[in-house]
Amino acid sequence: MCSVCGCGDATIEHHHDDHDHDHDHDHHGHHHKPEPLGSGSHHYYYPPNANIVIHHHHYYGVSGASQAAHHHETDVGHHEHHHDTAEQHHEPHIQASEHQLDYGTGEAGVHVSGVSQKRLLKIETDILDKNNQLALHNRSHFEQDEQLVLNLVSSPGSGKTTLLTETLMRVKSSRPCAVIEGDQQTANDAERIRHTGVPAIQVNTGKGCHLDAQMVHDACHQLKLERGGLLFIENVGNLVCPASFDLGEKFKVAVLSVTEGEDKPLKYPNMFAASQLMIINKIDLLPYVSFDLEACIANAKKVNPYIQVICLSATSGEGMQAWLDWLQSH
Repeated sequence: MCSVCGCGDATIEHHHDDHDHDHDHDHHGHHHKPEPLGSGSHHYYYPPNANIVIHHHHYYGVSGASQAAHHHETDVGHHEHHHDTAEQHHEPHIQASEHQLDYGTGEAGVHVSGVSQKRLLKIETDILDKNNQLALHNRSHFEQDEQLVLNLVSSPGSGKTTLLTETLMRVKSSRPCAVIEGDQQTANDAERIRHTGVPAIQVNTGKGCHLDAQMVHDACHQLKLERGGLLFIENVGNLVCPASFDLGEKFKVAVLSVTEGEDKPLKYPNMFAASQLMIINKIDLLPYVSFDLEACIANAKKVNPYIQVICLSATSGEGMQAWLDWLQSH
């Protein structure tokens, strides 16, 4: 999980467009307060061009009997160090064989040099718990306003944005739509979305490799989300970290292109286990690539027996009706 290293600040693009934003966060009749927003989890199987910059900082102080902490009062503020014991520092969990080193076998499922598995697990639990509380808050607003929210996830280059623009051109006349675009840098994809006539807001994550519930919450304050509408969240291109972060969406949709290989669901099982639908894109290229379509579907079913599968080409239009029918059914 990337967040153990505290990845990235986020920049959320802001377009006024005659939209007043009340910064006391009186949102949908809900007054935000500093106390926790509640608990909950997402169930998976298993117009001036003004910009508002919103910084998301993760703090990872972890207390425990096995750790010593000391404090420094300096001119620039309060500084705290946590020290693991020697035993924690020098006991990485590695499963080794002649041809393989596996650093994912510890209880945390991840390795960070010099940090114990116990501490990593504590950090991850704390981060995800806070994210899940805010995701539950997001979801309650989406459900209250009868909005269908989809989190589109994939590796870079799978065709998510093309799929999204082609989808919007087909559904925008029958249902209000909006898009939250996630990328590390640039507003290129949000501009592509706006060319369809659908409102979009760009969230740049900087060094961060995924969106989180706070970013979606902040972005929704800038978008005009209509009741009964369809909100697409295009996550950062990454098949690892976005799997762990619930954004408050109704469905997570994994997009996989035929140029990536049929073993992708086995290499990145967490993402496909967390998704309710897998879209296999670019099937118009099947005659030109070595890709076993049936094996890919079987591999996804091994990871998640309940995952639904739609095969299509966003470019040629083949299979798009099945995707539109799926959207209509939900």
